[in-house]
Amino acid sequence: MKILKIILLILLIVFVGIQFIPTKRNQNDVVPNTDFMLVNKVPKDIKNNLQVSCYDCHSNNTQYPWYSKIQPGAWFMENHIKDGKTELNFSEWDSLSNRRKKSKLKSIISQIEDNKMPLSSYTLIHRNAIFSEAEKQRITTYLTELKSNL
Repeated sequence: MKILKIILLILLIVFVGIQFIPTKRNQNDVVPNTDFMLVNKVPKDIKNNLQVSCYDCHSNNTQYPWYSKIQPGAWFMENHIKDGKTELNFSEWDSLSNRRKKSKLKSIISQIEDNKMPLSSYTLIHRNAIFSEAEKQRITTYLTELKSNL
């Protein structure tokens, strides 16, 4: 029993200690002119859906929940956001070539239709980020039209 108490005390000290290791925050007060929403004049309902379901991981401005300040979850989020922005960053949309935009739009459409995005690990906590079938249809139709107009 004494060994268990020592192990729990050590784990508690480590847990408290890692809380002081900072993470890089993905927040920006300015929306750049290259942002997907500005460049494409996205309809309000689709804009809202994309911001709620995509922008936390795929833009330069994450809306952090309360639990993002607790380690090791904050490290997980930081890596998840970094990976998401590497794949697609809506804040830098207009810096892509038209060919690259078409490729990204095709990928976005496919992932939404196949229920791969938003990730289930994200929607587990962010229930409002789940697309209804009607929302998926509106979004994919809009993105398909956007792709064909490039």
